[in-house]
Amino acid sequence: MEADFIIIGSGSAGSALAYRLSEDGRNTVIVIEAGGSDIGPFIQMPAALAWPMSMKRYNWGYYSEPEPNLNNRRISAPRGKVIGGSSSINGLVYVRGHAEDFNRWEALGARGWAYADVLPYFKRMEHSHGGEEGWRGTDGPLHVRRGPVKNPLFHAFIKAGSEAGFEMTEDYNGSKQEGFGLMEQTIHNGRRWSAANAYLRPALKRANVSLLRGFARRIVIENGRATGVEIERGGAIEVIRAKREVIVSASSFNSPKLLMLSGIGPAAHLQSMGIEVKADRPGVGANLQDHMEFYFQQVSTKPVSLYSWLPWFWQGVAGAQWLMTRTGLGSSNQFEACAFLRSAPGLKQPDIQYHFLPVAISYDGKAAAKSHGFQVHVGYNLSKSRGAVTLRSSDPKADPVIRFNYMSHPEDWEKFRHCVRLTREIFRQPAFDTYRGPEIQPGETVTSDEEIDAFLREHLESAYHPCGTCRMGDASDPMAVVDPETRVIGVEGLRVADSSIFPHVTYGNLNGPSIMTGEKAADHILGKQPLPRSNQAPWVNPQAETGGRRMSSR
Repeated sequence: MEADFIIIGSGSAGSALAYRLSEDGRNTVIVIEAGGSDIGPFIQMPAALAWPMSMKRYNWGYYSEPEPNLNNRRISAPRGKVIGGSSSINGLVYVRGHAEDFNRWEALGARGWAYADVLPYFKRMEHSHGGEEGWRGTDGPLHVRRGPVKNPLFHAFIKAGSEAGFEMTEDYNGSKQEGFGLMEQTIHNGRRWSAANAYLRPALKRANVSLLRGFARRIVIENGRATGVEIERGGAIEVIRAKREVIVSASSFNSPKLLMLSGIGPAAHLQSMGIEVKADRPGVGANLQDHMEFYFQQVSTKPVSLYSWLPWFWQGVAGAQWLMTRTGLGSSNQFEACAFLRSAPGLKQPDIQYHFLPVAISYDGKAAAKSHGFQVHVGYNLSKSRGAVTLRSSDPKADPVIRFNYMSHPEDWEKFRHCVRLTREIFRQPAFDTYRGPEIQPGETVTSDEEIDAFLREHLESAYHPCGTCRMGDASDPMAVVDPETRVIGVEGLRVADSSIFPHVTYGNLNGPSIMTGEKAADHILGKQPLPRSNQAPWVNPQAETGGRRMSSR
């Protein structure tokens, strides 16, 4: 068992890499995946998105260590353990990120990853249905669309944003991210359009690509070079040889874990685990970042929400319609309206994100109240809090130790309090007058800083956007793990390409930037000239210095 390239992980970046590295037929590629099949309605039906994330069959099932700023709660930290990785269990939301995110990457040492550099790769990967002309790709593998937006609550949310004085955007993945608008989905012909469906399945039709089901234990490093991957399958341990390179695309938890098990990481930590140090890279596992969010929930006085569809019988009806026709409620993730807003004057970019949902529900699918309702998932997306991933032991089967250190920076509290108050203001606009009932959560009595903080400590959750644990930077930076061509610093023939290499978390959901990372890394690996830089200039808010609103709200 050997190939030119071995990719560990079939997720967002790994699937894109398999597709691009094998495209010209010259190179053989083996993709190693520990998880099983993604076939079946739990994964493929968009509206069933809450199911696969809660199933051990599809999820590594990780939890953080007790988080001291969140009442010592252990926060769920799911990652996909299935063909397609986390793109098979995520919320199917597509966000590129803001131009400033990628300019910040370059400023942090990731030369060649500024917005002008990555925009051509976003275009290459997309097949946009209804996006802004000239800013979107139209013939890439990844189909992206908007939902049907039939529910009146979606329209009320967007209108309320306008009434509150905020910008509107026709395409937040185009020239103008900021504002209220329609949310984009990775859904095609009524099915989840995961990286597996977009990239891996087409790649596996080629004779030079194969998928290997097995658990990667460590990378084999000989004389400073990665030569293969030690895997376990069927109860036996074997080595798969790489003739050219090994590429780790195993997630922001498993990629640093695998490097450390292979002797690449902070020397003192590896020695304490009894692991021989092959490359002392203190940045491996450091710089862990994520987005947090809470659900702001309101009763609807009109029976227009999805509450009627929550009983098992009606869920079965929607499921049957989807199975037979790939249409109906089952064909959308129900995240069809959104907003990207500024929390304060003078910011270079928006930093608060809203996902609107026309039902008041928890992520496990349970109703928040015995009534019709609506909610937003709202979060501050550019936190300065940083955590780390470390080894629990030298046993490859042991879960990594995940410490996010959520809400450890004082600014986070200030920003999340603002999220609570801003959401109340939006929901109090005239557009919601005919729908607005009592506030379910946080509740009208939660108004002071202390009351809001107590609510946040108990109700903040991960938005499931971990990144940064194998940070990309200049080769001379002691905390960088990979250089701007995704090569692991200090080891030949080894790269990392997934969200773990992000120097800084992007604004919005991470599936899009993760796929882009796989696309761009493939060109570096093949020694190709990167796609020509874009000269397109994104929209700049003329009101940025005063907070981003067109007018004062009532």
